[in-house]
Parts: sequence; structure tokens; C-alpha cells
Amino acid sequence: MHLWQSIVLGLVEGVTEFLPVSSTAHLLLTQRLLGIGATEAANAWAVSIQFGAILAVLWIYRLRVASMLRGALGSDPAGRALLVNVLVAFVPAAVIGKLLDGPIERVLFGLWPVCVAWIAGGVLILVLARRGLDRRPGATLDTLTPKTAVLIGLAQCAALWPGTSRSLATLVAGLALGLDMVAAAEFSFLLGLVTLSAAALYKSYKARHALADAYGPTEIALGISVAAASAFASVRWMIGQLSKRGLAVFGWYRIALGVCVVAALAAGLLRPT
Repeated sequence: MHLWQSIVLGLVEGVTEFLPVSSTAHLLLTQRLLGIGATEAANAWAVSIQFGAILAVLWIYRLRVASMLRGALGSDPAGRALLVNVLVAFVPAAVIGKLLDGPIERVLFGLWPVCVAWIAGGVLILVLARRGLDRRPGATLDTLTPKTAVLIGLAQCAALWPGTSRSLATLVAGLALGLDMVAAAEFSFLLGLVTLSAAALYKSYKARHALADAYGPTEIALGISVAAASAFASVRWMIGQLSKRGLAVFGWYRIALGVCVVAALAAGLLRPT
């Protein structure tokens, strides 16, 4: 991998990781456009650079994370409650993802399944936006219960299909379960810290030999650094976007991108796998 490719992929990862557009799908598409095959090393590298996005959200939500850490030590009841909610929401995707990791990579890590998920998710966003679900008042994060957190965690499992978007699944679930947009987005980000960290550690370790053979530390460090900087800007922009305009723009984007990629696949301009 050339250094400029590391920069491009890091930028794509950082910008899209926490937006409801599916970073995995964008990385798969970008890899095809850059001529990078769907090898074990390439797929693992695309997951490992998520550490950059994780660092960005850790910094943005450092006060919440500090509260959760104090809660783990028994000195912050609100932080402890939030930590419990994040952990119980993480469990469904951890279990199902581990059980179905192989079949998912074999069947769904192609551009045709991605396009289906992109377009379906875009239509869902527009339906919800038309009904005003993304703008109605709701409960704050402090009122979240473990039962609601588990339901959001179950919804997160839908994002195991590349193109669905973990952020979209958790945002929609949070809104449907009565959270307001700010609370749903914040919980999505915090849950993402745990989910992405676990996925990145698992994938990186599992493919450690393939990664070491294919890429050097410079490519990985550069990708993570670029992902961190771009994720920081992307998350800050998204918070303002959701507060002022809701989700509709992401729905139109997903549909337009899905249709364009379908056209390119049909014309033979892109390899589906």
C-alpha cells in the first residue's frame, strides 16, 4: 500500500465512521477504486484504522468517559449507570458478530449487498424524517434504562451487514425508543467506542500475521492519524447537522451513492468483490 492510499483510506474512515452512511461500505468501495483487493490483510487494515476514529470520540466525549470510569470505581452513580447501559448494549453485537464473522465476510463483503443496504437505509431515513421522528422531543441520556439499552444493542446487530451503518441502526433505535436526537446520537457514539474498540482489537489480532506481511508500521500509523483528525471534524459537524436539520440529507446521500455504484457495477466499471 502506498502512503497516499493510507491517507485516502484514513480520510474515508474518519469522515464516515460515525455518520449514518456505513464506513465499512465506503472503505470497501474505496479499496476497489484504488485497486486494493479484498484480502484478509486489507479487510483487517480497514478495521484497524478505526482506532483513529475511536481516539477522536474519546477526546470529544472525554467528560462522559471520565464519568463512566469514576462510576466503575464506585464514585459516580450516574457514570456507573451509563457504563452499565453501554456494556449491556454491546453484548448482542459481540456475541452475534463472533458467531457469524466468517459467513458475513464471505457473503456480504461485496458491493452488491452493500448497495442494497445503502439504498434500503436511505429510504428508511427519508420515511422517518418525513414523519418527524428525527426532530421530535424525547428523553435524555440520563433516563436510559438497561432494557432500552439492550434493544438498541440488538438493533446495532443489523450493522453487521456492510452498508447498513452502525450509527444509523443505533440512532433509529434510540429515537424509536423515546430518546431525543442528542441523547440518541451521544449513546450511539459511546456505544461505538466499545464496539469499534473490540472489533478493531479482534480483527487486528486475528489477522496480525497477514497485516505484518502486507503493511508496515508507517502505513498503519498514518492511516490511524488521518482517521483521528477527520473523525474529529466529522463528529463535530454531525452533531450540529442532527440538531439543526435532522437525518434527511444522509438518506438522499445513501440512495444517490447506492444508485451510482449499481450503475457502475452493471456497466462493468467496478468489481463486485
